[in-house]
Amino acid sequence: MQATNLGRAQPAAATRSLGASDYKTLALAALGGALEFYDFIIFVFFAPAIGQLFFPHSIPDWLRQLQTFGIFAAGYLARPLGGIIMAHFGDLVGRKRMFTLSVLLMSVPTLLMGLLPTYASIGLLAPVLLLVLRVLQGAAVGGEVPGAWVFVSEHVPPRHIGYACGTLTAGLTVGILLGSLVASGVNRHFAPAEITAFAWRLPFLLGGVFGMFSVYLRRWLHETPVFAELQQRKSLAAEIPLKAVLRDHRRAVLVSMLLTWMLSAAIVVVILMTPTLVQKQFHIAPATALLANSVATLCLSAGCVVSGSIAGRIGAGRTLFIGGLALAVSYYVMFQQLAVDAAKLLPLYAVTGFLVGVVGVVPFVMVKAFPATVRFSGISFSYNVAYAVFGGLTPIIVALMLKTNPLAPVLYVGVICLLGAATTFLIKDAPTASH
Repeated sequence: MQATNLGRAQPAAATRSLGASDYKTLALAALGGALEFYDFIIFVFFAPAIGQLFFPHSIPDWLRQLQTFGIFAAGYLARPLGGIIMAHFGDLVGRKRMFTLSVLLMSVPTLLMGLLPTYASIGLLAPVLLLVLRVLQGAAVGGEVPGAWVFVSEHVPPRHIGYACGTLTAGLTVGILLGSLVASGVNRHFAPAEITAFAWRLPFLLGGVFGMFSVYLRRWLHETPVFAELQQRKSLAAEIPLKAVLRDHRRAVLVSMLLTWMLSAAIVVVILMTPTLVQKQFHIAPATALLANSVATLCLSAGCVVSGSIAGRIGAGRTLFIGGLALAVSYYVMFQQLAVDAAKLLPLYAVTGFLVGVVGVVPFVMVKAFPATVRFSGISFSYNVAYAVFGGLTPIIVALMLKTNPLAPVLYVGVICLLGAATTFLIKDAPTASH
């Protein structure tokens, strides 16, 4: 569809079904997002080996572990700044350019991580270079996630935005699952000494090569019709987009941040922390907990698509309200049942993982909350800042709560889901001519 006839064709565009080009755009965007998320999280699976290789052996083990996870956390801290800068140019020069740049900015550092000399070879320069590459990864993922949501939502007909955002979010969660599977495969096929010697590099090299392939595939994507129309009408932001966001769209920022808190609680606690929590609380074997987690993550991907589709039919607010409450109840029931029979972990975790998929509706709300001229900047600022704060604080808060209450994870997720459900009453779409 050409930008010149968008105004006249809008009613037809709004009601048309998804076509082959829409599915191609969704597939390429989801694939790139999965590979980029794989690159971002693979670090954590090999943190013990990286700690041994990139820091001096003379320091205490706890300090080495702290420094290693500090470098991992630096990626999260870099997300807001990278996302804001990339969103700024995404609102002014085009969605596609930033969408392609983000995956390039992720794949190159990942590839270089797999080739880095260790502390034994270059001394203190090794952890410094590792930190620089990790910061670049954080900047890349800060632009990729909101950029991908904006890109797919501006390509598909308005009534399919929920499905598109859910599908894209499912792709990101597949990246987490892919990282887990690759890490399991490496640990299964190589001895600990071999992993430390060379095998830890393989997942990074693999991620870098796949990332380059994704950069190549994104050459086939086209600029979004919405941005092309803004260019053609000369309706792009006349000032710094973020300035307009903070001045004119504070309600949208607040709603987006609160829903991102719910998203981060669901992902960080239910998906990332629960395998360790159930091992400690219910004495479940690590292999069993990780298998159940893989199944839950797979169900989460399906849940994102289903929730996004439902939101497109009955509305994002209703879907988030019902889904958030269902998730809170399901996670509570899971812990209560595991206390009685730990053998029920897999089916209970699968159901809970599927219900976590309600977070696939969050980007749908954010896309519609900001007008097209500042959409990328609005989503990027709200999502990245909120995720950096809440995603970073959540493990600390839950760990402190666990000292006095074994049901701390359930209480935390339940309260934040209730907050998310209450936030749905504040949802308001931005008045805009373009979807």
